Amino acid sequence: MAFTASDVKNLREMTGCGMMDCKKALVATDGDMDKAVDFLREKGLAAAAKKAGRIAAEGMVYAGVYNDGKIGVIIEVNSETDFVAKNAQFQQFVKTLAGIVAEKSPASVEELTAMPYDDQFTVEQTLQNLILVIGENMKIRRFERLEGNCVSYIHGGGRIGVIVNFDADEAVAGTDKFIEAGKDVAMQLAALNAPYLNKESVPTEVLEKEKEILIAQIQNDPKTANKPQQIIEKMVDGRIGKYYTLNCLVDQAFVKNGDITVGKYVADTAKELGGKMDITGFVRFEKGEGLQKREDDFASEVAAMAK
Repeated sequence: MAFTASDVKNLREMTGCGMMDCKKALVATDGDMDKAVDFLREKGLAAAAKKAGRIAAEGMVYAGVYNDGKIGVIIEVNSETDFVAKNAQFQQFVKTLAGIVAEKSPASVEELTAMPYDDQFTVEQTLQNLILVIGENMKIRRFERLEGNCVSYIHGGGRIGVIVNFDADEAVAGTDKFIEAGKDVAMQLAALNAPYLNKESVPTEVLEKEKEILIAQIQNDPKTANKPQQIIEKMVDGRIGKYYTLNCLVDQAFVKNGDITVGKYVADTAKELGGKMDITGFVRFEKGEGLQKREDDFASEVAAMAK
């Protein structure tokens, strides 16, 4: 597989490694980006694999709760420029879509677009009208709907949205303290983006891959390369424990109080409220994650206009 200078640049942005190291990694892996990231990590050169992709598309993410907090909806609608995200009509459109998802529970974006938006138009027709009015292409990208005791949080005017789902007693879920704690957990997710809820939710194949990388790191380090196998296994187990504290929400250090974990914070809040309050799931959307941003060639555009 061939690769370009742009691929080298992208790998450098993803890993923080030097340009030459990134080029060597792409040569060694025939241009496969994911394998190149693993290659760099095995050599101890990359701190972590940031494979989510560059933040690219514009628009906004909206997260809200409905039906007295029993339903949570998070939705992303993309546009060509960031100016649209500040448009009041666009913002209202996105919020209305979230309400439709909460009420009608469509199974897909296609199903949502076919639903009535108001008494006159479908969602698709309203979207097309909005495109004509604002003058930019827009696309409903994705949404998720959760049921349970939900708390929402929006960061950066729609750059990141989070819904956290709890299993809580009715007396607990209706309190201001519950909502405050839920927002604290959602803010934690917005800031640190834990991929998993707890140790049990980490897929076996992810854990095995992580162990392979850790073993390769130890074997590539002159200080530890000659350690006996049983010592290496203990070192790997210790580093897997560190992996959990970085990647599992309940095991992360709580941002507002680094002396306790998120799990301990939630348990302490439940004890204070005198009832059950367990995190059962969450969804975090970041605007444009995984989408390739359009790269405009300004000089070519000016030349084309001159012609």
